Amino acid sequence: MAEYIMELRKLVGSIPLMMCAGSMIVYDEEKGVLLQNRKDNGLWGYHGGAVELGESVENAAVRELFEETGLIATEFSLFGVYSGEDNYYKYPNNDEVFIVDVVFECTKFEGKLGEQNEEVNELKWFSVDKIPPNLSPPIIRPLNDFIKSLEQER
Repeated sequence: MAEYIMELRKLVGSIPLMMCAGSMIVYDEEKGVLLQNRKDNGLWGYHGGAVELGESVENAAVRELFEETGLIATEFSLFGVYSGEDNYYKYPNNDEVFIVDVVFECTKFEGKLGEQNEEVNELKWFSVDKIPPNLSPPIIRPLNDFIKSLEQER
Protein backbone atom coordinates (compact mmCIF):
# COMPACT_ATOMS: atom_id res chain seq x y z
CA MET A 1 0.00 0.00 0.00
CA ALA A 2 1.19 3.50 -0.76
CA GLU A 3 3.34 5.30 1.77
CA TYR A 4 0.84 8.18 1.75
CA ILE A 5 -2.03 5.90 2.78
CA MET A 6 0.09 4.22 5.47
CA GLU A 7 0.97 7.64 6.93
CA LEU A 8 -2.72 8.63 6.96
CA ARG A 9 -3.58 5.36 8.71
CA LYS A 10 -1.22 6.27 11.55
CA LEU A 11 -3.30 9.41 12.10
CA VAL A 12 -6.85 8.16 11.52
CA GLY A 13 -6.81 4.43 12.20
CA SER A 14 -9.08 2.15 10.18
CA ILE A 15 -11.91 4.60 9.36
CA PRO A 16 -12.96 4.80 5.70
CA LEU A 17 -10.60 6.76 3.45
CA MET A 18 -11.01 7.72 -0.17
CA MET A 19 -8.11 6.22 -2.08
CA CYS A 20 -7.14 6.82 -5.68
CA ALA A 21 -5.71 3.77 -7.44
CA GLY A 22 -4.09 3.18 -10.80
CA SER A 23 -4.72 -0.31 -12.20
CA MET A 24 -3.92 -2.42 -15.26
CA ILE A 25 -5.94 -5.16 -16.87
CA VAL A 26 -3.35 -7.08 -18.87
CA TYR A 27 -4.81 -8.91 -21.85
CA ASP A 28 -3.26 -11.18 -24.45
CA GLU A 29 -5.47 -12.55 -27.24
CA GLU A 30 -3.89 -16.02 -26.96
CA LYS A 31 -3.43 -16.27 -23.18
CA GLY A 32 -6.36 -14.25 -21.86
CA VAL A 33 -6.34 -11.99 -18.79
CA LEU A 34 -3.42 -12.02 -16.37
CA LEU A 35 -4.62 -12.12 -12.76
CA GLN A 36 -2.85 -12.36 -9.45
CA ASN A 37 -3.84 -14.27 -6.38
CA ARG A 38 -3.44 -11.71 -3.59
CA LYS A 39 -1.69 -12.54 -0.32
CA ASP A 40 -3.81 -10.15 1.76
CA ASN A 41 -7.17 -11.78 1.02
CA GLY A 42 -6.44 -14.93 -1.02
CA LEU A 43 -8.63 -13.65 -3.87
CA TRP A 44 -7.85 -13.00 -7.53
CA GLY A 45 -7.41 -9.51 -8.91
CA TYR A 46 -5.81 -7.47 -11.62
CA HIS A 47 -2.75 -5.34 -10.95
CA GLY A 48 -2.80 -1.96 -9.30
CA GLY A 49 -2.56 0.05 -6.17
CA ALA A 50 -2.68 3.41 -4.48
CA VAL A 51 -1.33 6.49 -6.21
CA GLU A 52 1.48 8.21 -4.30
CA LEU A 53 1.41 11.96 -3.68
CA GLY A 54 2.46 13.76 -6.87
CA GLU A 55 2.35 10.58 -8.96
CA SER A 56 0.15 10.34 -12.04
CA VAL A 57 -2.39 7.51 -12.16
CA GLU A 58 -0.73 6.28 -15.37
CA ASN A 59 2.65 6.04 -13.65
CA ALA A 60 1.08 4.36 -10.62
CA ALA A 61 -0.56 1.72 -12.83
CA VAL A 62 2.70 1.07 -14.71
CA ARG A 63 4.66 0.93 -11.43
CA GLU A 64 2.21 -1.43 -9.76
CA LEU A 65 2.15 -3.74 -12.78
CA PHE A 66 5.94 -3.97 -12.73
CA GLU A 67 6.12 -4.42 -8.94
CA GLU A 68 3.51 -7.18 -8.92
CA THR A 69 4.38 -9.05 -12.13
CA GLY A 70 7.79 -7.98 -13.48
CA LEU A 71 6.09 -6.80 -16.68
CA ILE A 72 6.54 -3.36 -18.22
CA ALA A 73 3.49 -1.90 -19.98
CA THR A 74 4.56 -0.66 -23.42
CA GLU A 75 1.09 0.09 -24.77
CA PHE A 76 -1.97 0.86 -22.68
CA SER A 77 -5.06 3.01 -22.77
CA LEU A 78 -7.68 4.23 -20.34
CA PHE A 79 -10.42 1.65 -19.90
CA GLY A 80 -12.56 3.36 -17.28
CA VAL A 81 -12.86 5.08 -13.92
CA TYR A 82 -14.71 3.19 -11.18
CA SER A 83 -15.95 4.61 -7.90
CA GLY A 84 -18.92 4.63 -5.56
CA GLU A 85 -20.48 2.04 -3.28
CA ASP A 86 -19.23 -0.86 -5.46
CA ASN A 87 -15.70 0.25 -4.68
CA TYR A 88 -15.98 0.11 -0.91
CA TYR A 89 -13.54 -2.42 0.51
CA LYS A 90 -12.59 -3.55 3.98
CA TYR A 91 -9.10 -5.06 4.09
CA PRO A 92 -8.41 -8.12 6.25
CA ASN A 93 -6.66 -5.78 8.74
CA ASN A 94 -9.99 -3.83 9.06
CA ASP A 95 -8.78 -0.73 7.15
CA GLU A 96 -11.71 0.63 5.12
CA VAL A 97 -11.50 2.44 1.78
CA PHE A 98 -13.66 3.81 -0.98
CA ILE A 99 -11.49 3.34 -4.04
CA VAL A 100 -11.50 5.60 -7.07
CA ASP A 101 -9.92 3.15 -9.49
CA VAL A 102 -8.52 4.49 -12.76
CA VAL A 103 -8.28 1.33 -14.84
CA PHE A 104 -6.10 0.93 -17.91
CA GLU A 105 -6.14 -1.81 -20.52
CA CYS A 106 -2.67 -3.11 -21.39
CA THR A 107 -2.24 -5.16 -24.55
CA LYS A 108 1.50 -4.80 -25.12
CA PHE A 109 4.14 -5.44 -22.53
CA GLU A 110 7.65 -6.73 -22.10
CA GLY A 111 9.73 -8.27 -19.34
CA LYS A 112 9.86 -11.54 -17.51
CA LEU A 113 6.73 -12.64 -15.68
CA GLY A 114 7.41 -13.30 -12.01
CA GLU A 115 5.30 -12.63 -8.92
CA GLN A 116 6.40 -10.29 -6.21
CA ASN A 117 6.35 -12.34 -3.04
CA GLU A 118 5.20 -9.60 -0.62
CA GLU A 119 1.76 -9.17 -2.19
CA VAL A 120 1.26 -11.97 -4.70
CA ASN A 121 0.74 -15.71 -4.16
CA GLU A 122 0.46 -16.61 -7.82
CA LEU A 123 0.17 -15.12 -11.30
CA LYS A 124 -1.98 -16.91 -13.84
CA TRP A 125 -3.47 -16.32 -17.29
CA PHE A 126 -7.21 -16.96 -17.52
CA SER A 127 -9.33 -17.34 -20.62
CA VAL A 128 -12.14 -14.77 -20.44
CA ASP A 129 -14.69 -17.59 -20.21
CA LYS A 130 -12.83 -19.20 -17.27
CA ILE A 131 -12.30 -16.28 -14.89
CA PRO A 132 -12.17 -17.61 -11.31
CA PRO A 133 -15.23 -16.91 -9.15
CA ASN A 134 -13.21 -15.81 -6.12
CA LEU A 135 -12.41 -12.26 -7.27
CA SER A 136 -11.43 -9.40 -4.99
CA PRO A 137 -14.66 -7.34 -4.70
CA PRO A 138 -13.42 -3.99 -6.07
CA ILE A 139 -12.34 -5.53 -9.39
CA ILE A 140 -15.54 -7.42 -10.19
CA ARG A 141 -17.37 -4.63 -12.01
CA PRO A 142 -14.38 -3.36 -14.04
CA LEU A 143 -13.30 -6.87 -15.03
CA ASN A 144 -16.84 -7.82 -16.05
CA ASP A 145 -17.07 -4.61 -18.10
CA PHE A 146 -13.75 -5.44 -19.74
CA ILE A 147 -14.92 -8.94 -20.68
CA LYS A 148 -18.16 -7.51 -22.09
CA SER A 149 -16.15 -5.04 -24.17
CA LEU A 150 -14.15 -7.92 -25.67
CA GLU A 151 -17.37 -9.76 -26.54
CA GLN A 152 -18.73 -6.63 -28.26
CA GLU A 153 -15.57 -6.38 -30.39
CA ARG A 154 -16.11 -9.90 -31.77
